[in-house]
Formats: sequence, structure tokens, C-alpha cells
Amino acid sequence: MHRTFVIGDIHGAYRALRQCLERSSFDFEHDHLICLGDVADGWPETRACIDKLLRVKNLVHVLGNHDFWTLEWMETGMMEDLWLEQGGKATVESYNHQPPAGHVRYLKRAVPYYQLGQKLFVHAGIDPKLPLEKQSRHTLLWDRNFARTAYDLYIKEISGKLTSFEEVYIGHTPIPFSNPIQSCEVWFMDTGAGWEGVLSMMDVDTKEIFASDPVPLLYPGITGRKRR
Repeated sequence: MHRTFVIGDIHGAYRALRQCLERSSFDFEHDHLICLGDVADGWPETRACIDKLLRVKNLVHVLGNHDFWTLEWMETGMMEDLWLEQGGKATVESYNHQPPAGHVRYLKRAVPYYQLGQKLFVHAGIDPKLPLEKQSRHTLLWDRNFARTAYDLYIKEISGKLTSFEEVYIGHTPIPFSNPIQSCEVWFMDTGAGWEGVLSMMDVDTKEIFASDPVPLLYPGITGRKRR
């Protein structure tokens, strides 16, 4: 029997990714892993992260905004100042300025969203008023309105439904908790691995959580990406 896992924003934290995979006893041949985007930028091991993910036979990578920036650099050489300040410098250095073709193909295969039955996996969020095929790239990769609405309901302890899906899994918006949280049908999976938090991975069916140590402890003397 295979298991299906979802993992939050990794941001170059290979040591955290390795801990999550080991602590979940992840089966690289049979288990299914859904990455919610932003494998790149922040901590110094983006290249090692993608090398590890390329070993997963059943992998879906949902495109994140940092993946978008990274792919743009890989294909064109463009390095926007905003991207470099937000962790891109660490990504470029992890590749010694020369990304391998396999890593370019990996990010080009990333999908804007992924639907598994009545479960939706997306990096930033959606506009609930629009069908999936009408969602803009900005909404899927950058927008925080959906996350803000769901988080506000969580704080106010208000239940209900925001979408027609059974469950919606998002990254992008880090939460100040060491475990993913659920608001209505929305699961927040970014537990701050790009900053001072942990990387979280969850069994979609059982909701069992496997988390890394706090990422700064795994990279002593190194800071993650800058806050804006």
C-alpha cells in the first residue's frame, strides 16, 4: 500500500527535507509526494533538494513563485534584485552559476495546481469565485487573499466552507506554528522552513505530521532569506 504525502515550502533546506523523508519512512519507489512549491531560495542547498526529489518515483511539484524566479534565471540568466534578496543568491551559489539540464526540466514540469479527487493542492491560493482553469498565475503563485481569509477564520474559530473542494492544501504563507493548521477545508502547510520555523510533511489520508528540527539549528551560522 502506497501513502500520499504533502510537503510545505522547502526553500533550499535540504537537511530539513532529509529529516522529513527519514522520519516518515518515505518509500521512494511507491509513496506519492506532492510538493507545494518553493523548493528554491533561502537556505544554501537548493541543488541538493532537487537532486533528492528527483529520486521520488511518484512526485508532483506545484510551481511556487520562487520556483518561477529560479526557472527564469536557469533559462535566461536573468537575476532580479528582488529575487536575489529573497533567497535567489543562495540558489545561484548552490549551482555555482551552472544549473544542470535535469534541474531545468524538473522545474519546467511543475504544475500550476494539482487535483486529487476532491483535494486541491496549490502554492499560494485561488479565487473561489473562478473555476480552476480561469485562475491567474498571480493568484496561484503570489496572492495571499485566500490565505488571509482562511487564517482570519481560524483565529476567530469560525468554521464553514470557502470552496467546493473537500480539502485545499496551500504553502506560500508561513504560519507561526510548528505544525500545519486547518481552517475550514484549508490546510496551511508552510510552517516557516524558509525562516526560523520547521519543514512539515503530512500524510494526506491519516493527517500524521512529520516535521524537521527548526531549520536554523540545521544550518548554524547561516541565515535564511530576508523578510520584506
